[in-house]
Amino acid sequence: MRFRAKIVDLACLNHFSRIINTIARLAKTCILRLTVCKLYFILSDKVANGGASMWCELSQGNFFDEFQMEGVAAEHNEICLELVPENLSRALKTAQSAKAVKIKLTNKHSPCLRVAVELPSLSSSGRIVTHDIPVGVIPRRMWNDFREPSVPDFDVSIYLPVLKTMKSVVERMKNLSNFIVIEANLSGEMNLKIETDLVAVTTHFKDLGNPPWASEDGCQSSAQGRDLASMAEACIDIKKLQQLLAGQQVNPTKALCNIVHKRIVHFILLHEEVSLQYFIPAIA
Repeated sequence: MRFRAKIVDLACLNHFSRIINTIARLAKTCILRLTVCKLYFILSDKVANGGASMWCELSQGNFFDEFQMEGVAAEHNEICLELVPENLSRALKTAQSAKAVKIKLTNKHSPCLRVAVELPSLSSSGRIVTHDIPVGVIPRRMWNDFREPSVPDFDVSIYLPVLKTMKSVVERMKNLSNFIVIEANLSGEMNLKIETDLVAVTTHFKDLGNPPWASEDGCQSSAQGRDLASMAEACIDIKKLQQLLAGQQVNPTKALCNIVHKRIVHFILLHEEVSLQYFIPAIA
């Protein structure tokens, strides 16, 4: 099992760093799955226990100048590691003006991801700052726990409003309630609502647009044949939504949300070479 990679391009490095930052805000620990073409960061708190889950996928070719890996076996050419993304985020913070960053899987005393940051220096020798990030190697028999979550059969799919606007609305509401209701319909309307014994607040968004899912790939969602004005809703933990919005450094070119009525809200944030999916289960 071997893995080594290198990033030289500063723009790629900063973009990669921002993505890790976002992940660190969403997950205390996560699984890093490495394949020849892609990296996946996976959080699978069991949704049944009310935990959120995340699936973030990046194409390595868009970030790394060198990328070599040998998986567990020829027919299972993957590596699955458990790590604390905050540790990786911290290591990359020292690399903001680096000439290069090398990442390598090592096993001196225990498995680590070694992040070597080559900093510019006035002398010819150059300075290298090294961080060893402890990782756990996930055995092959557990890999099935970390497959891509299946997209639920949603009632409504809608584009999100500008995330900054949504974030400021949710931050104000968070001071009033622990729960928020997201409701939306197929006419591009979405409401964020909180209700407590003392106060009821609703923010309305209009003309958001609905993705052309059903027609495009023939995927049968329960949205087909649905009355365009009728709302699907889910009540979710407002802190989990706020975490998603506050941690956003991916700057998605597309952001949308699928609602399975009273069951789950599924967010998808897309940026050319990154896709982040985040699932928040509804509270009964």
